[in-house]
Amino acid sequence: MDYIYQKNRIYVNNEQGNMIIESTFPKYNEHTVVINHTYVDPSLRGQGVASELMDKTCAYIKEQGLHMVATCPYAVVWLKRHHAYDDILDLEEQTKLSPECQI
Repeated sequence: MDYIYQKNRIYVNNEQGNMIIESTFPKYNEHTVVINHTYVDPSLRGQGVASELMDKTCAYIKEQGLHMVATCPYAVVWLKRHHAYDDILDLEEQTKLSPECQI
């Protein structure tokens, strides 16, 4: 799949130009983004695509020298299960932003 990287978004379009995979992570503050949305087309679910998307999203955020928090339910669960990016999690801001989404 050809992932398209933008400043606060990663996505994939299908051959017809329709978006089929997406994550968004707008700035929360100067050094932190918030992963607020992930989407995988129903035809791709159950194949590890969402996990791959999260890995690419977190790697991109890390490459940008940023920290992250999450409000997207899938992102919160994924971050609880995958600890490769714990070093860029801002747990203090996570608690302030969304206490119900503890990682």
